[in-house]
Amino acid sequence: MVDFFLAHIKNERRLSPHTHTAYKADLEQFQQFYSPDLSLLIQDTQAADIREWVVSLSEQKLDNRSINRKMASLRAFFKYLLKNQKVKSDPTALVKALKTAKKLPVYLEEDAMNNLFDLVEFEPDFGGQRDRLLLELFYGTGMRLAELIGLKTKDYDRFGRKITVLGKRNKYRVIPLNQEVIDCINIYLKLLEDAGISNEFLVLTDKYEQLYPVFVQRKIKHYLELVSTISKKSPHVLRHTFATHLLNHGADLNAIKELLGHANLAATQIYTHNTIAELKEVYKKSHPKA
Repeated sequence: MVDFFLAHIKNERRLSPHTHTAYKADLEQFQQFYSPDLSLLIQDTQAADIREWVVSLSEQKLDNRSINRKMASLRAFFKYLLKNQKVKSDPTALVKALKTAKKLPVYLEEDAMNNLFDLVEFEPDFGGQRDRLLLELFYGTGMRLAELIGLKTKDYDRFGRKITVLGKRNKYRVIPLNQEVIDCINIYLKLLEDAGISNEFLVLTDKYEQLYPVFVQRKIKHYLELVSTISKKSPHVLRHTFATHLLNHGADLNAIKELLGHANLAATQIYTHNTIAELKEVYKKSHPKA
């Protein structure tokens, strides 16, 4: 049944390869816990079995957020079984999600971003301009890592000053580009043209091949370490920075939601907490009675 479910989320629901891999690993982990010798069918699972699994994960020092994510995989699986009449009831419905502390997005201050683009020297060759383009795209559009890796040259509309992104659940969205990003793309494309390189993907590795996650993550970490001491230095931090800076400058929350490709406004509202935290800090430092 697990294989049928995995085929369903890949071919019908069209979830990302990353999500497919995570679901597969979570279900295999549960199966190994529930019945290592495969003598028991996973669809015969009871709520008590799932609770025992949650306890075992907790004993392995997994945090509540990680456990809830694994539980989400199990919930999706049993929802599929119930819908297809393979089980009479959903045991996950009797298992509550663990409480988690609200995690505020980590982002860079505007000064750090200004230093990144104004003070850090990027080599004029392909590698240097490609690296700058990675940073400009993440900060200038707020796109996800997988979305940037999947960008194709045809997605860039030079004259329309926009780029089309293929996001989660195979949904496309169009993001406007600022002049800095446009200039960076054009310089980069000219370098590719001069080198006689043609590739369907927009941003390439040093070997002129499609990007892969670790390559991009290492690049971003390297440059962010030059301008910031924040604990996390990843592409997603630049996505958070994009959204937070827009909000701080008065952008409408619904507009930010569309730019980020969020399915609902609740996912975007997390950025308002950062802004409120900043306001509280300003009040504390500035108000005579604070």
